Amino acid sequence: MRDLGVGFGYLMKGQRWVGGHGRWFGFGLLPGLVTLVLYAAAFAGLAWGADDLVAWATPFADDWSSPWQGFLRGTLTALSFAFGLFLAVITFTAVTLLVGQPFYESLSEHVDRTEGGEVPTSGLPLWRELWISARDSVRILLRVAFYGVLLFVCGFIPVIGQTVVPVVGFCVSGFFLTEELTAVALQRRGIELKERLGLLRGRRLLTLGFGVPLTLAFLVPFLAVFLMPGAVAGATLMARDLVSPRGEDDTAGAAPAAPAPGQPPYGFTKS
Repeated sequence: MRDLGVGFGYLMKGQRWVGGHGRWFGFGLLPGLVTLVLYAAAFAGLAWGADDLVAWATPFADDWSSPWQGFLRGTLTALSFAFGLFLAVITFTAVTLLVGQPFYESLSEHVDRTEGGEVPTSGLPLWRELWISARDSVRILLRVAFYGVLLFVCGFIPVIGQTVVPVVGFCVSGFFLTEELTAVALQRRGIELKERLGLLRGRRLLTLGFGVPLTLAFLVPFLAVFLMPGAVAGATLMARDLVSPRGEDDTAGAAPAAPAPGQPPYGFTKS
């Protein structure tokens, strides 16, 4: 359970880091503002057409008497908004990171630089980095969509659908949200998606301690925009320790271990 607190600590450290580097905080706000406008337009469209969409999807209920028709369609409309919100929390980060790739790459590199040690760079041209980021984001979103549909269906189960399913949903959102954020630093270290997922599964409580509180915070309108720069900074700090050869010892401030022969160049600890 200690890892839950450690993960939350990285989230707080990232917010403190951008708080002490005001220029980078403002720099990191720009992609989130652009993405927020796009999502606001999408939700306005959903609010405008949700009733018509549900009515079109349930023609069998046209002849139902009141209150059953209203209950069914009202429930489906609410679930549609909940499902849309679930996807928005995850896709907001993916889209913002894609829009702000150069911004967040620079922010993440500066975090590495201020923390000491090696500052890895991918050495890839911008178009290649954007392609890799978009490709990996699509793979993650497919996984999220699968879990989202599954949880949506489970939401109809009495009691469980109103208690267990929301908790699982936040955990799923938190896990993949953390993956998207740590990808900024881990991709620069040459770590592919499969290995990134393995790292996070190996420290699942750490991942949830970082991602679940952030997911809950992202439910507050506009708050995601202001938390994104610090979230990227905190994810970079966490990524440094995830790939370090000494693992948890680094979080306790232990001295860095000498790299083993043949160790990849991205393994290092904080100075």
